[in-house]
Amino acid sequence: MKHVLIRLKVSLHIWFNFYVLKKRKLAIGSSKVALGEGWILSEYDALDASKASDWKRLFGDNKLTNIQAEHVWEHIPDEETRLSNQNCYDWLDKGGRMRIAVPDGNNPDPEYIEWVRVGGSGIGADDHKILYTYDTMKSRLEKAGFRVELLEYWDENGQFHHTDWTLDGGKINRSRRYDPRNQDGKLGYTSLIVDAVKD
Repeated sequence: MKHVLIRLKVSLHIWFNFYVLKKRKLAIGSSKVALGEGWILSEYDALDASKASDWKRLFGDNKLTNIQAEHVWEHIPDEETRLSNQNCYDWLDKGGRMRIAVPDGNNPDPEYIEWVRVGGSGIGADDHKILYTYDTMKSRLEKAGFRVELLEYWDENGQFHHTDWTLDGGKINRSRRYDPRNQDGKLGYTSLIVDAVKD
């Protein structure tokens, strides 16, 4: 009963923000993270990204301009990831943008990899299903129809790449710019961050 009440409460929150306040930006799995004006915050209780029925129940045939998911996709099993990518594509408006951040499997720091790997020692890593690299993330999103822009990532040679990105697509706290562990030009914690664009 408690689970049903939580689902109803979060669903009503999403519905009110979308239909009454006309918000068109959705943050998946981040009801406790402030992203600023215009964002609808959601949790798994109300929206399982892999279930088209959840999207249809909440949004009907209406479209979103932006979707953001910070450190969510690594918790989704393979088949559900494929469905989640497709649902995000289907419920984004043309020109819409989905920003995803996940732990970066190419990070050259062995302590970082131990912290974030599947079954790793970090908080929440016991539930990680995949450790993404830029190429696996890009390939999966392209299969759903997205054009992918790489914003922050490590390559196979241990080189860090970044592009200046705006907050319009969603703030990523675990990023080069915003994570407090990154001080004095040293990268203490970064994420693989991409924008998936529906052209």
